[in-house]
Amino acid sequence: MSQHLICLGLNYRTTPVEVRERIAFAESKAAEAALEIRALPGFDETVVLSTCNRVEIYASHNLEEGRAGHSKMRDYIATRFALADSEVESLVFYQLSDAETARHLFRVVSGLDSMVLGETEIFGQVKQSYKVALDSGTTGRTLNKLFQQAFAVGKRVRNETAIQRGSTSVGSVAVDLAEKVHDLKECRVMLIGAGDMSRTCAQSLLSRGAKSIIVSNRSHDRAVELAAEMKGKALKFDEWEGAMHEVDVIISSTSAPHFVIKPEQIRQVQKKRRWEPLLVIDIAVPRDVDPAVNQIEGVYLYDIDALQAIADDSRRERERQLIHCEGIIEQQLNKYGFAEGDAFQSSIQRGPSQA
Repeated sequence: MSQHLICLGLNYRTTPVEVRERIAFAESKAAEAALEIRALPGFDETVVLSTCNRVEIYASHNLEEGRAGHSKMRDYIATRFALADSEVESLVFYQLSDAETARHLFRVVSGLDSMVLGETEIFGQVKQSYKVALDSGTTGRTLNKLFQQAFAVGKRVRNETAIQRGSTSVGSVAVDLAEKVHDLKECRVMLIGAGDMSRTCAQSLLSRGAKSIIVSNRSHDRAVELAAEMKGKALKFDEWEGAMHEVDVIISSTSAPHFVIKPEQIRQVQKKRRWEPLLVIDIAVPRDVDPAVNQIEGVYLYDIDALQAIADDSRRERERQLIHCEGIIEQQLNKYGFAEGDAFQSSIQRGPSQA
């Protein structure tokens, strides 16, 4: 009897986070879930992938009717998470079979199905989910071969295309710019204002190794809260100007209707810093920083439009790389016997899987 490959899933495109988090599998429960799904009638192998952006179940089964496999998966999810019939009906699952399943997994591992096109974190997440299933004994010849080929595709996409190069968010662009100007391990950051965008930039900088952070906000309690979260230091709003010479990166996002950072301030700061490079990121609208600041020796000023333009250029370049990436995926599908509508069995009859 032929083995059929199926995937049931939902992700950030189909389902809002408040729903996804309800049916997410905790990391500590992934092995248990995989064992439970494999125990369903007609199922042979399974891998459970659960991240902040997607919940997907991959499985092989020998049921004559392919839709029966998806139906059993939906019933399992309803039972596992105690969902009412109306709640299950409201979920927007994608139901994939055979070649569709393989193509989807190849795209996921390559970062082509991610919120940020080309992101690399998903490769490790899929690898970890596969390892959990492998260690639990819920994979065999079919899924082992599928996932091994998916990882091979992911590596080819990373090595042969530019899909993962360049930053596509304002926060990541800010980090890239900081790395060009400073050694992040020695980099000190000041937040003037605590808006969401500046907070995201600061988190990105810290996650990549920034040494320390100072937060100043009109609401001092908010500054204290954010500084504690980032293990930094809070300053009252009338104190930040006196501390600017201590930092290498300034991220400003106040709601002031006028410039709050002016050339004369930065000239004094640069004198104290002996004209060492200073990166100023102005994310406020209207702008916080007088554009004339960019004319001062050693100062690199970027406003929100400049950051967005860099991110958009990177995004367009990644989109141009999509054709190449999809070509690699189709080559791999054809190489291993996947054709639209074919059962997975045809691709595993040539010999044992490669360990």
